Amino acid sequence: MRSVPVEQAQGMVLCHDITRIVPGEGKGPAFRKGHVIAPEDIPALLRLGKEHIYVWDLAEGLVHEDDAAARIAQAVAGPGTTLTQPCEGRINLLADRRGLLKINVEALFRLNSIEEVTIATIHGDAVVSPGQMLAGTRVVPLVVAGQRLEAVEAVTAETGPVVTVMPFRPLRVGVVTTGGEVYHGRIEDKFGPVLRRKFDDLGCAVFRQVIVPDDRDMTVRAIRQLLAEGAEMIAVTGGMSVDPDDLSPSSIRAAGGEVVTYGSPTFPGAMFMLAYIGDVPVVGLPGCVMYHKASIFDLTVPRLVAGEKLTRSDIVSLGHGGLCAMCPECRYPLCGFGKN
Repeated sequence: MRSVPVEQAQGMVLCHDITRIVPGEGKGPAFRKGHVIAPEDIPALLRLGKEHIYVWDLAEGLVHEDDAAARIAQAVAGPGTTLTQPCEGRINLLADRRGLLKINVEALFRLNSIEEVTIATIHGDAVVSPGQMLAGTRVVPLVVAGQRLEAVEAVTAETGPVVTVMPFRPLRVGVVTTGGEVYHGRIEDKFGPVLRRKFDDLGCAVFRQVIVPDDRDMTVRAIRQLLAEGAEMIAVTGGMSVDPDDLSPSSIRAAGGEVVTYGSPTFPGAMFMLAYIGDVPVVGLPGCVMYHKASIFDLTVPRLVAGEKLTRSDIVSLGHGGLCAMCPECRYPLCGFGKN
């Protein structure tokens, strides 16, 4: 840092805010710390009574905070993201499409372990929309050694992007609703409309819903019929608990489902089943999906729609954060549910 005549400050980095006071109007920053002095700034500085200013002299190997933030952002940004312009040394990553946010947490930890580098993100595995802020990048000082940025770029060259938005696939979804009370018309089906809304929000379409009684053979036939009609995902509702007439889990198995899990450490959603018939995911959805804004559906199905093949380990890991606090007014996803 050194003091220089204003006329000689072109291209140098301002070390402090410079305030402009307008009588009768107020005061505020005319130039902020970190600003790079441009030729047109010099007359304005002189009019403010500044004949000398304190600047950082960008010696060889040093990078201004705006340029540093840009290099970090470019290194961590993956498909489905876009970058803002720098503002006070920070650049944000925004979603440029609707999809599933993925964060490489291990790489993020390594990058933030590099001295003077800071990167903050929202939680991964979240459904995000275009324009939504996903991450911010900046360095701590006004200028930073170029070696810090080279270290960032070396990490991401090894790990790949840190922040990515996976697009949702427009899947054809078949629904099998079980329950004699619905089949015989004693009560109105409330599950189907909920699932249609939820899948529509993910860019998918429920092309057919089959209602069957509590009968294993009829449930198996319904699942196989939907597969024959081109279902790319199947959701089975009803009959997911442990009562003797709850036959959905055994029906999914009998239809050829290779079960990943029956049960999930999530409340609501403990009686969840995930299986695959070939490459087609089959989800057995407990009743909580029908009346809770946030449930096991929201923690798993978006990931399946984005093309992830979930494992039992993925489901087990949901236990940390899997307890819904049942707030009087649901704020999901702006809460800790599902964020392990």
